[in-house]
Amino acid sequence: MATDDKRIDPRVVSSNLLSYVCLDENDHEKMQGMGRTLNVSESGILLETHIPIDPHHIVSLTIALENDLMDLKGKIAHSSKREDGKFESGIELMEMNEQKRRFLRQYMLIFRGQENMI
Repeated sequence: MATDDKRIDPRVVSSNLLSYVCLDENDHEKMQGMGRTLNVSESGILLETHIPIDPHHIVSLTIALENDLMDLKGKIAHSSKREDGKFESGIELMEMNEQKRRFLRQYMLIFRGQENMI
């Protein structure tokens, strides 16, 4: 079956609550909320929210891994409204360094044992 999936990094199915803040082009806070990860890779997150996220905003996320927190930033790559009224936004992570990648790899290992990679 052909696919037009352009992802470089494998994704792991995950379900974890996180907080997010939407920032405008001047880094001013426009909105904040809670969401749930649907899947995660070293370069992106599929986020489920109850309200749409403006695709022009930068999303600042805080992910928890046991007692550690990691702040990540990303831009909206795609967004859609589901039939159940919730929204899914693909977030392409920005400003990644080795510490953040290592954190995400550890995060993914937790979920890899629970679910299959997609």
